[in-house]
Amino acid sequence: MPAGPAMTRTSRTTLPLLLLLAGAHVFNDLFQAVLPSLYPRLKLDLHLTYAQIGLVTLAFHACGSLCQPLVGALVDRFELPRLLPLSMLCMAAGMGLLGMAEGFQGLLAAAAVVGLGSSLFHPQGSRLARQLAAGRPGLAQSLFQLGGNIGSALGPLLLAALLSMPLARGALWLLGLGLAGAGLLAWLVTAVPNAVGPAAPRQRPTPLTADVRRPLALLAVLVLSKYVYLAAMANYYTFFLIERFQLSTAQAQVQLFVFLAAIAAGTLIGGPLGDRIGRKPVVVMSILGACPFTLLLPYVSLPWTLVLAVLIGLVLASAFAAILVMAQDLLPGRTGLVAGLFFGLTFGVSGVAAAGLGQLADQVGMVAMFRLCAALPLLGVLGLALPGTPALPRPQPAG
Repeated sequence: MPAGPAMTRTSRTTLPLLLLLAGAHVFNDLFQAVLPSLYPRLKLDLHLTYAQIGLVTLAFHACGSLCQPLVGALVDRFELPRLLPLSMLCMAAGMGLLGMAEGFQGLLAAAAVVGLGSSLFHPQGSRLARQLAAGRPGLAQSLFQLGGNIGSALGPLLLAALLSMPLARGALWLLGLGLAGAGLLAWLVTAVPNAVGPAAPRQRPTPLTADVRRPLALLAVLVLSKYVYLAAMANYYTFFLIERFQLSTAQAQVQLFVFLAAIAAGTLIGGPLGDRIGRKPVVVMSILGACPFTLLLPYVSLPWTLVLAVLIGLVLASAFAAILVMAQDLLPGRTGLVAGLFFGLTFGVSGVAAAGLGQLADQVGMVAMFRLCAALPLLGVLGLALPGTPALPRPQPAG
């Protein structure tokens, strides 16, 4: 009984810090969205070939995905809270390099530094979110992930502002924003010990037995199915709407923003629901539950297409927080490593899938590509083989 009031008091102390961390995630993913959004302008300004654009993307995604598990393993072994402000300094440096880039080599360096900043941020950020969870790790991861989704959704709006000014001036504004974010995160990491007390003794890492490897592999496949489909929507939904319904580019961009907003809203659902009913039901309902909507979307009229896109965003986005917390529960003592692996996996899958789906669309057409991708959420049936996870006890009211 006393655990309930204590949990409530703790959440009142840590929730503002958790929201601040989610706000930092907004800026991190906003910076990530800047570079790919500027590719058309950079190609013209710096006289780049498509092959060079591909190499820039490779550097960006390689640093952003491959380094994250290494960083995660480090933060599990050592106390490295200062990685958070350092990550924002990397983002600021990447924006500065972008503004000074005069050719392919400068752009390549900017992409690598931005990818490194992302690698430093996500494992430590996810680990800190769990530390601030106040007994509700699913809610904490949902709030943390919501920040990233908001940052990605704001990317097109930021791009519109950047295109209205010289690139160097826009990069200078972003550099200042990154420096301000680094200062805020430096304050955050000093405030956490006062809010939650000294860090708990580190758990002995769980060995990777067959009983652990099997559900982790299933979770990785589920992440793969989710993010390949989301890559199709995020990168090609506007082209789909233009080709199938002859919408203007502006109209299609508005619908893309609505879809991204639905993803942001859906992110808030999965974590708290997993705390209440257990992770496994949320994972299955989120991915497999999106399948009827994805299968229908390429065949219905425009109004129903827009409705189904919102439902897909809401349902499919609710899975990641539950997947991440389940994986962290499977490997106690390796919270940072798990976060690095899964954030790195989503980052890498999104990049590779975007390139592969573009080639597929060139071969079969955009509408046909969406019809093929519609079956991906059927892999959600694999979630039925995951181990059951108990719901967390609800906090009891005081008295």
